[in-house]
Amino acid sequence: MRLSRRGLLRAGLAGTAATALGGLASGCAVPTGSTGRNMVLWYWSGGLSDTVVKNAKARYDSAVELRAVQIGGYYRSKLITTMAGNAHIPDIAGLKGEDMASYLPNADQFVDLRTLGAEKFKSQYLEWKWDQGIADDGSMIGFPIDCGPVAHLYQYDVFRKAGLPYEPADVSAELNTWEKFFAAGERLKKRLPGTDLLTDITSVFENAVNQGSERYVDRDRHFIGDRQHVRDAWALAVEAKRRGIVSNLVSGTPDQLSAIESGRLPSQLGASWATFDIKNGVPKTEGRWRVADMPVRPANNGGSFLSITRACREPERAFEIITWILNAANQAQGYLDAGLFPSTPASYGMRQLREPDPFFGGQVTTDVFGPAAQKIAVAYNSPYDIALGQPVKDEIKNVGVLGKDPEKAWSDAMSKCRRIAKHLGVSY
Repeated sequence: MRLSRRGLLRAGLAGTAATALGGLASGCAVPTGSTGRNMVLWYWSGGLSDTVVKNAKARYDSAVELRAVQIGGYYRSKLITTMAGNAHIPDIAGLKGEDMASYLPNADQFVDLRTLGAEKFKSQYLEWKWDQGIADDGSMIGFPIDCGPVAHLYQYDVFRKAGLPYEPADVSAELNTWEKFFAAGERLKKRLPGTDLLTDITSVFENAVNQGSERYVDRDRHFIGDRQHVRDAWALAVEAKRRGIVSNLVSGTPDQLSAIESGRLPSQLGASWATFDIKNGVPKTEGRWRVADMPVRPANNGGSFLSITRACREPERAFEIITWILNAANQAQGYLDAGLFPSTPASYGMRQLREPDPFFGGQVTTDVFGPAAQKIAVAYNSPYDIALGQPVKDEIKNVGVLGKDPEKAWSDAMSKCRRIAKHLGVSY
């Protein structure tokens, strides 16, 4: 399976963006991002629908020349460097969801979208997603692009052969707790030796954390990654390993792809965009897959934003362009083109998203992902979550892949978190 566009920037200290952006002097002259009638939009490959961007250029051609530039490599670093350098800053900039918290402390480097009338659009978007673009001071710097509701993707015939529930409604109803999910994994392996429910325990841990309303650092800048919500997610992941329902394979490798194609890895907890990864990575499995609810409640994995930088000379026009690109109809197109699941609930009933998907046995997958997107728990998105969550994720991976003792791994994770928290000025 190809590496997802969201899988490239999982690590690194969260303070990097805040530090770099903070270097821009408050109140200094901000250079123009565009020249003449140009308006520059920065985004990354797969970050927006190419069709919608092309249509936006044509739609606003009489008013402004929209120059949409796809930035390769480490997008966040390039945007931060450009803004810190105070030159050639884009008018409109995409902000990746996993980086969003790093930009929020520097909200003054972006236009507060509330001043342009953003509030009148709020009811059209998922409330929890809308709130992720708002800084602690109340200013709004990010307008929602997409979201990544997580569901249970599984191979219909393998589940049926193993004597498990196999119709989506039955899988949703009968594997609705982690205990039932793990028990199904044990039955699967017993009845079809050599078959594993999941690739690794990391997906259990991360999705269990993302199901809740807390992460690693709270609003008061206290580390909370040692509290019960993380400990419970850790225990679930360790339990998955103990009960033997995960493979010894590494995600994204040829061996994993081969196991998926042969049916030896017939199941995964994946975000909406993972359906496109499966289609591209293992096309020979067309028709085998179905989508059901994940255990307990949905999690979210992914989703980004568009912002207007302080360099923009025509913020009203930029806002007009943003709101058109990200309206319900265009978000539906974004899902068809690039797997960007809409943050606009009105999209879910549109014809484009009501088409049966042959790859998923004719299932209308929006019937699962749509309701899931509307049930995501709201969690505070701290700028320090990435830095202080990474040691825990690294150590649970060591438990799953290397067989490290879970107690030792937890202790090592907490030691690393203490050092990082001290360096970042986070209370432990």
